[in-house]
Amino acid sequence: MSIRDESDRLAPLGIATTRYEDRLASAVSGAGNAYAVFETHDAVCGAGVLFLLPALLLQGLLKTKEVYSLPKNHYYGLESIILTLSFMALARIKNPEQLKQCKPGEMGKIIGLDRVPEVKCLREKIQLLTNQHQARNLNNLLIDHWYEKADETASFLYIDGHVRIYYGEQANLPSKFVSRQRLCLSATTEFWVNDAEGLPVMVVTGELTEKLTQAIEEYIIPELEKTNILPTPPTQSSTTTAAEGINAEFPEDKTPACTLVFDREAYEPAFFARLWETKRIAVLTYRKNVKDKWDESDFKKMDVKVLSNTVYMLICERITVLGGVKFREIRRLNGKHQTAIITTNWVISTAIAAGKMFGRWGQENFFRYLVMDYDFDKMITYGTETIDEDKEVVNPIYRRLGQSINKVKSETKRIQAQIYELTEQGVDVPLDKMEHSINKQADLLEQLEKKQAEKDELKKEREGVKRKIALKEMTEEERYNKLNGESKLLMNIIKMICYRAETAVANEIAPFLNNEKEEKRMLVKQIIQNNADLIPDYEKMTLTIILHSLSAPRSNMAAYQLAELLTKTETVFPGTNLKLIFKTTAQ
Repeated sequence: MSIRDESDRLAPLGIATTRYEDRLASAVSGAGNAYAVFETHDAVCGAGVLFLLPALLLQGLLKTKEVYSLPKNHYYGLESIILTLSFMALARIKNPEQLKQCKPGEMGKIIGLDRVPEVKCLREKIQLLTNQHQARNLNNLLIDHWYEKADETASFLYIDGHVRIYYGEQANLPSKFVSRQRLCLSATTEFWVNDAEGLPVMVVTGELTEKLTQAIEEYIIPELEKTNILPTPPTQSSTTTAAEGINAEFPEDKTPACTLVFDREAYEPAFFARLWETKRIAVLTYRKNVKDKWDESDFKKMDVKVLSNTVYMLICERITVLGGVKFREIRRLNGKHQTAIITTNWVISTAIAAGKMFGRWGQENFFRYLVMDYDFDKMITYGTETIDEDKEVVNPIYRRLGQSINKVKSETKRIQAQIYELTEQGVDVPLDKMEHSINKQADLLEQLEKKQAEKDELKKEREGVKRKIALKEMTEEERYNKLNGESKLLMNIIKMICYRAETAVANEIAPFLNNEKEEKRMLVKQIIQNNADLIPDYEKMTLTIILHSLSAPRSNMAAYQLAELLTKTETVFPGTNLKLIFKTTAQ
């Protein structure tokens, strides 16, 4: 039987499937993954996403080839799969199942194939990548690529946790307080690191109920030390205490390796001192439990740059000692309210310290944008993994008893409030109603005694229960495990690359817009979703992408300027020798 005859038999491989010979050759003879071949097509749906390709490659998308591989007998190679996942993220196709609502042939034309993988095939490829457990190595490679040279962008790192609610039934996860729902729910916490411009750097996932301080020391810093973003700290005497280390004068340099910026969740002066003494890492955070007020006449007006905005603030700085450790304390006067900031970075100016701290909301904007546009809370694959059984957690019995005690305390306070109210009203109660009032007070006092006895009994019961136990001491039904996080980490990294690429393009077109802050990302999304013509020229080795007209003349002008800039990058489409040329129909 000839290859053509066999390919005719394989015709039902899916809508838009045309390259039967290549599919058969890859599967049967191991001829290798399919190579990208472009043909002339008009108005390809969503082909505007190719305007983001130079930025994706600049952000290190093909670093995936250094850590991942796919079998040669598969039609879809690594480049095709990674491009598909990236274009899906940029086009707001939030999971493989949503590919069923797309035109597979149109998306296939964008990556140079006959069609994109169908859902089952794509999930199989993701699983093959996940099984290689290289996502963390990929993230570290990208960090080295993004920050080849130390600069201010990487010297300030914002850290915050994002709680991801789990609605499934396979995993038994600890409960966490979800502020946006004001409830304790089964969830995992992803700890994200962003740079000074709000761009994502890395993400780690907590296994149990790690606090931010624990995540920084156990997960984040060890991973950053594998990259060039965090240089090796200078050696100090092993007898130097944390407080002495942070307050010591370094003869050679007082510049920190980097400065971590976070909110009050990680507030702990001893932890701050330990970071400096062991890692030469400074911190910048809000101070907790501020009770004093500084004289308002001491505050001076300063120009403070918060992200890309310059804000006039009333600022004052003093030296503060907390827990035996010396800090710079910077306060901002806003009306009568004083916001206190502390830092162990002794090099930066007061205005820079204030600007970096108040710029922390840029990371919150990043979370909000990815939740809304990239749906980054979604799991791609499902499954659970065991956790080290020697790890300690709060004893569930101890926690339940504590919750019961708190409930009784609340009920006790309500009864006491009722008794107090009746006592206050007793002065004005008429004689004919006095007996009823006294009887009611007696009933409440009896309830109060019962609640006090119940509380004492619960406390006594809790005294015989260990506060923390190892996982192996928990029952099988209650023992915690964790979700399989490798595929989620891989998709998070791809979305990091896409977000950084989208941000880079948005910043390039911003000067051509009247209201750049409001319009630049909206315009990038318009470009991504717009149609474009694809015109390959294999003699000149070029691939011309002509973007169709956008909704407004100013948008077309910005797209034209972007096309000119992108063409100058001389980007070559992955897996080919075709140099990309960008144009717009409105030029």
